[in-house]
Amino acid sequence: MPHLRAADALALAHAQGRVTALDRAWQLEVERHRAQGSSASFLGAECVAWDRFARQSRIDDTARRCYEALDPATAAWVRAYVDGVNAGLGAGAARDERFARTGLTPAPWEPWVPLAVWTATHILFAGFATKLWRDRVARALGEDAVTLFATDGPGTAGSNGWLVPGDRTATGAAIIAGDPHRFIEDPGVYQQIRLSCPEYDVLGLAVPGVPGLAHFGHTGSAAWAITNAMADYQDLYTEELRGEGPGLEALGPDGVWEAVARHTETITVAGGEGAPGSTVEVEVLETARGPVIVNEGGRTLSLRYPPRVREDLGFAALPALLRARTVADIDRAFDGWAEPVNVVHAADSEGGLLHRVAGAVPLRDSANRLRPVPAWDRGHDWQGWAETPAEPVQGFAVMANARGIASPLGVEFAPPHRANRIRELLSGSADWSPKAMADVHADTHLASAEPLLALLPALDGLSPAAADLRARLLAWDRRMAADSTDATVFSAFRTATVRALAGDPVFADLAGAPTGPEVFHPWLYLVPRIGYALEGLLTTSLLPGLDRAAHVRAALEQTAAAGAPEAPWSQVHRLAPWSALPDPEAEWPGLGGDHDCVNATSSVPGFTDLTARASAARYVWDLARREDSLWAVPLGADGVPGAPHHRDQLPLWARCELVPVVTDWTHLTKESA
Repeated sequence: MPHLRAADALALAHAQGRVTALDRAWQLEVERHRAQGSSASFLGAECVAWDRFARQSRIDDTARRCYEALDPATAAWVRAYVDGVNAGLGAGAARDERFARTGLTPAPWEPWVPLAVWTATHILFAGFATKLWRDRVARALGEDAVTLFATDGPGTAGSNGWLVPGDRTATGAAIIAGDPHRFIEDPGVYQQIRLSCPEYDVLGLAVPGVPGLAHFGHTGSAAWAITNAMADYQDLYTEELRGEGPGLEALGPDGVWEAVARHTETITVAGGEGAPGSTVEVEVLETARGPVIVNEGGRTLSLRYPPRVREDLGFAALPALLRARTVADIDRAFDGWAEPVNVVHAADSEGGLLHRVAGAVPLRDSANRLRPVPAWDRGHDWQGWAETPAEPVQGFAVMANARGIASPLGVEFAPPHRANRIRELLSGSADWSPKAMADVHADTHLASAEPLLALLPALDGLSPAAADLRARLLAWDRRMAADSTDATVFSAFRTATVRALAGDPVFADLAGAPTGPEVFHPWLYLVPRIGYALEGLLTTSLLPGLDRAAHVRAALEQTAAAGAPEAPWSQVHRLAPWSALPDPEAEWPGLGGDHDCVNATSSVPGFTDLTARASAARYVWDLARREDSLWAVPLGADGVPGAPHHRDQLPLWARCELVPVVTDWTHLTKESA
């Protein structure tokens, strides 16, 4: 793990950029190209859909505008990081054979690339594509059904976090713990790092390509952590266009036709197996609402998102967090936070506690939050910015993407199961220590199984095999433990139920293949939507014609007839991380947990038992003694395949074990310059 010391904050930012490039040059260049919409130039045609979206949504241009609007001190700090990246890229690329394999040559970073990486990473966090799904549902099932599939379930991302005040810990000082749930990538999306200079000495989890420690950090006397607030802060507008070429116009409020910015960009596409490449032309349009991201099939939609409107990503908060010594300092830093919208926990060694929301959420009509709205209706304009809620910490504070402090700012949230389970576990002791927190991280109780299992006792006329299976499921302890065969059986039954429901005629108009830009298709498939919304669909009154009992009976009989799978859950519930160049020979561990467990290793019910989304890091910040803090990431510190520290934490992470934070410089071993 990198531990960096420098003479001042700018030299330290340079060192952070340089060491990140030495360890993760491939990852940095993949992220830069994704942000600029040029991934296909070395990864091939499968990246064209994303590249088209990146260009049409103006990610790189938005980042440039936000960088140019930074205050001089923050801009200089970001530039120092970029200078460090550029100083290390060449040597970092020489360590990684993927550059030669793809023909990719590192290019110097522009000063705004960290802001582009940040924007590209988070532009889909608020799930505006869900508005496309809700619109499709309303058209198929009627306006009353627009939120029928409101999962209050897994979104594009989530996290657990909990803050235990000093009166409930063994030391008398607060503990902050949790884990961000993201798609697991190789290399990992979080980098364990320590940043030390005369002004501060901070350790935490950095986003590679971005300076500082935006999400999780410990300064010695104060610490902070975040989860996704599940706020809704991006809007889709239905646009009406007329004209051609430079005369293209969009209908704005009050019947006024407004000019549309228009230009064409070219995506270069690498050929496969030595074949020559090709090019794809992309038309980039922008109305007064924002960039046009859908313009096909007779439909035109623009995206309005805060960073493009405000020219602000909140990057000034990043160096302020590094300088924080108290909760008050952290609170002031997060006053300037913009993107994405998060729930924050913070504590300090003097007993200060913080539980608040941070980020930019526009004030506008409630209809904007549900589905695309007409661009020509002034009633859907943005009207300023919402106040971000805060509340005192009483007993302990839990954040797990459920309804709570951020409720006024969102539409769909996670079910309460993870949050309730964490509260239940924390209530079991008033003597918490950092090491004991590992048991909370590892909990596999699946409360969301209950609504489905509750339908089983009333089923009659079952075959003997199905009756035996019912008895087994009802006797199950509801734990998705790695060694549990009952968990595997439940998942098979749940999969059969989801697929049976998806085949019901009531959903016929939603069952077809998605249309529109390919990048939004993951939000538009029926089976995953039913899988994540299963609890609500089993109890809603909005579908009186849906014979749930018949589908559950059929699923039970089908599972029994197929023979209940006797494999342990970890044998089928295996990690399947994303990689820009997947290694077909890679072997990934089996895991316990599931998407509604505290150990949130998310499968896609009805589609796959593999997990691509899980804890991208785990942390425990001790405010009594920072050196008693703990952490772990899924892979390791080094992003180069085959390097000793590329996957050295993977076995520990798979078992929900954490490793100690090391702060004594004399206990560190220097492995590379």
